[in-house]
Amino acid sequence: MALHDHRKNKTTQYANWAEKFFGGIQRRFNIKNPLKFTSKRSIEAILFLILFVGFFWILAYRMTLPHMLNTFMQTAYQLLLETVFYIMAICVLMGGISKLLIEFGVVRLMENILRPLMKPLYNLPGVAALGAVMTFLSDNPAIISLAHDKNFSQYFKKYQLVSLTNFGTAFGMGLVVLAFMIGKGFGSGAAVGILGAFIGSIVSTRLMQRFTLKSYPEMDAPVVEGATEGNEQNISYKSEGSVLQRFLNGVLDGGKEGVNIGLAIIPGVLCISTVVMMLTFGPSGEHGEYTGAAYEGVPVITMLADKINVVFDWLFGFKFGALISFPITALGAVGAALGLVPRFISEGIIDNNAIAVFTAMGMCWSGYLSTHTAMLDSLGYRNLIGKAIGAHTIGGLCAGIAAHWLWVLFSLIF
Repeated sequence: MALHDHRKNKTTQYANWAEKFFGGIQRRFNIKNPLKFTSKRSIEAILFLILFVGFFWILAYRMTLPHMLNTFMQTAYQLLLETVFYIMAICVLMGGISKLLIEFGVVRLMENILRPLMKPLYNLPGVAALGAVMTFLSDNPAIISLAHDKNFSQYFKKYQLVSLTNFGTAFGMGLVVLAFMIGKGFGSGAAVGILGAFIGSIVSTRLMQRFTLKSYPEMDAPVVEGATEGNEQNISYKSEGSVLQRFLNGVLDGGKEGVNIGLAIIPGVLCISTVVMMLTFGPSGEHGEYTGAAYEGVPVITMLADKINVVFDWLFGFKFGALISFPITALGAVGAALGLVPRFISEGIIDNNAIAVFTAMGMCWSGYLSTHTAMLDSLGYRNLIGKAIGAHTIGGLCAGIAAHWLWVLFSLIF
């Protein structure tokens, strides 16, 4: 049902965008007779074909068509075998562990420990800590299911409730990202990256609240009028059965949820990561020729990033322009961004500093461009989408910058 609603929201948003786009064209060129729907679709189809064919023609011109097609399919195939199944295995294992932590009250304990930090750092009620823990253990939308719970939302003012979109996203898939980076042998960098993501989450949440109150002062009001105190006990995760039964149910149910997350990242990794890699790495032949092997391409991103790499070096500590591909990909899907890491390792261009930045920005951004719209729409605040995306963009950049300089400090001390 949630997937159906998400697709419906996407379709509605696309229709609204198309209407604004063609309406702007009609006003710009003073077209008196409105374009018919079929005419709009025809124009759109032509524009799409020009861009689509043009993009692949440029790649084929440099690589030759057979090599381009072979690289395109080989890269997706290798990503599926070498990265997707590895990430899915992590998702299943972490899903089972996460469910056990929920089942046996560890999540509730963590919430109580983190509760005192919520008001001074995030200007959120203490119960928001539960949302941070839940999204860290699963994914961004977990915060929305809590926000719809009246026993949870009664603690919030309206501007605080909408800022949960930024707050929850900043911790989304945190456990999976952390486990992935540690599994690749970069534990210290990943730990520093968590601190960077924490800083980015504060910036993003606070900015979202500030933007919202500045434009809509009336949202400085309780979500539920007249509510004095929510029933916190009703948002506890209660379960029944023997200890063994609860253990088995937790592992199996959590594993199933992990499979769903793993399946959800496949399109992002295979489609987005493949294209990004083909725009990041060059030919692999001994004499600089294309062979049609996986991970070849036309390094447009790398060439552009290298021209201004002094900026990325100072902000993030990136010594190679190709590394900027990770944060770019994380804008849409952090799972797809993780798919780039093994290639960076094999190329020998990655270190703990880069892992710290990747972890911070991957966790904080966590594909927010593809989730913020649906999340805010489900809360009934579509008009705040632009503010949420703007605040989270700044928060993610701050997370990456903080992670880099924290790693510099860590290196000086240790």
